[in-house]
Amino acid sequence: MVEHFKSKINYLQTLLPEGLLAPTSWLEERGYSRSLLAGYVKRGWLASPAHGVYRRPGAPLKWQHAVYSLSRILGGSVHVGGLTALELRGYAHFLKPRGLAQVELYLDAKPPGWLAKLGLAERFVAHRNTLFAFPVTAMHEPPPPAYALRQEVNGVAAEPWGAWDDPLPVALPERAMLEFLDEVPRNQSLEHAALLMQGLHDLGSRRVLELLGACRSVKVKRLFLALAARQQFQWVKPVLAAADRGEVTLGRGKRSLAKGGKLDPKYQITVPDESDARG
Repeated sequence: MVEHFKSKINYLQTLLPEGLLAPTSWLEERGYSRSLLAGYVKRGWLASPAHGVYRRPGAPLKWQHAVYSLSRILGGSVHVGGLTALELRGYAHFLKPRGLAQVELYLDAKPPGWLAKLGLAERFVAHRNTLFAFPVTAMHEPPPPAYALRQEVNGVAAEPWGAWDDPLPVALPERAMLEFLDEVPRNQSLEHAALLMQGLHDLGSRRVLELLGACRSVKVKRLFLALAARQQFQWVKPVLAAADRGEVTLGRGKRSLAKGGKLDPKYQITVPDESDARG
């Protein structure tokens, strides 16, 4: 029995690299029964940070382990986006200097229940991947690291993380800003959006237009363009010119987001007063 345990645990070290999390169902599909897993935990060969999920003992568990596990082990489209992605890429540090309190996670399906029970300092906020007309290709079978770290799929790129430079899927700033605007005014403010836009000096106009073309929300597209029009960044002019040519579908009618702003006459959407946005 002991030899059986050791043989299976040796294979598990290959199947489950250090730091990754795996649910019971995934391990059962690969020949590891619940009783066998319980035996591994009892002997200290596995750890169970939450009911129904396992990992190899090692470095302290971090939120990045959970995200990478979802993308690598569990499959399905998942990435860090919205405000979290902007923070990680250095575009929101002047607004929120004390580190992450929550992680904005975008998925194609409902997240597993154990994700909220890992005892992490950060709280996961799950969003469905419905803002864009294309899905984000899953990164659960990454190519060799040198290629994976340069991979971009629909505004999401793999960023190196951890001792082994594991590819962590994080939205690029163009997509992250659109995701943030989708939360206005429900969970984010117009004023916060205006301040963030002031820091997006190095966006790519081609990527912005591709994402605007795929974006399903008229509100998000109009708000993005209205806020961008206030900036003098190099990428803004070609984006606005393309919108003027009708290359971005903006719908009809006015869009009022919240009280306290003013209506942008061109894009017909409520935006913060410029003096308020400057603080």
